[in-house]
Amino acid sequence: MGRSADYSKQRCAIAASLDIIGEPWTLLIIRDAFAGLCRFEQWQEALGLARNVLAARLKHLVAHGIFEQRLYCERPRRYEYILTEKGHELRPMIVFMQDWGQRHVYGTEKSMSDMIHSSCGHALSPVAHCAHCEQRVQMTELDIQTNSDAKSLAELSRKRFIAEEV
Repeated sequence: MGRSADYSKQRCAIAASLDIIGEPWTLLIIRDAFAGLCRFEQWQEALGLARNVLAARLKHLVAHGIFEQRLYCERPRRYEYILTEKGHELRPMIVFMQDWGQRHVYGTEKSMSDMIHSSCGHALSPVAHCAHCEQRVQMTELDIQTNSDAKSLAELSRKRFIAEEV
């Protein structure tokens, strides 16, 4: 299956993330995993995508440690796909994307679902806080610092491949 973009020369964590979760349907598979879906047939019914596409996305997400497979049926051999800790760490990104889509795509119209903060019962409006000083971060306060010794995705892949051979 051909890729729509080649990020291998990029030296950027966003490009590295897109290399893993940027394929069409991937974020919706992850979104639905947070909603409790864990079996191939569940995703296929919910998303209506081709079996080969879903199989390829799940295989890719397992290979990158977002999901782990758990056998739930011997004959025929079937697996559940369970979010790993690495996969669970994608939740804030999904929450921020849901919020952005609600505000900038749906606007005053309602999307299919809202994220409700269970402690207070209100629709969630996510905010970012600095883990160091614990202050709320205004997006205008962010600066980008370039790292001259950053590795490209291709260099990182070679480094991982060599480490796995040892």
